[in-house]
Amino acid sequence: MDVTVVPGEPTPSLPRRGPAPPVDQMSNAELARMVESEHPYRGKALFELCDRVPADDDAATKVGLLSRLTSLRRARLFDRVSLAWSAIIALLAAETTHARDEAYAAFEALDPAEQQDMLDYLEVGAIEEAHPRIT
Repeated sequence: MDVTVVPGEPTPSLPRRGPAPPVDQMSNAELARMVESEHPYRGKALFELCDRVPADDDAATKVGLLSRLTSLRRARLFDRVSLAWSAIIALLAAETTHARDEAYAAFEALDPAEQQDMLDYLEVGAIEEAHPRIT
């Protein structure tokens, strides 16, 4: 679609996304499918799953597996921080044994350069030393 902007005429509006799905009412499996399918609201679905991690081992397992998706490793929230990193950080912040085990496995799946970048971002020498807080 070729759009020509003419001075003095209104700028055409961008297409709008549909309404956000009610992620708080969705199951872990439904949320994981949204993320895997690269749904426009995949970030919202991932963050909902991440919110469930402290009290839900199934959510922690799904977040750990989803963090390995190439699409999440490439999707940047800001600067170097990807959706995959945010998932790993949420797992670490949950401070449960299962969530931290999932975080360590997800971190190990990153390539060595990305691991080092993440350690630098977290300001730690080893992933086991990271105890981020999400507020």
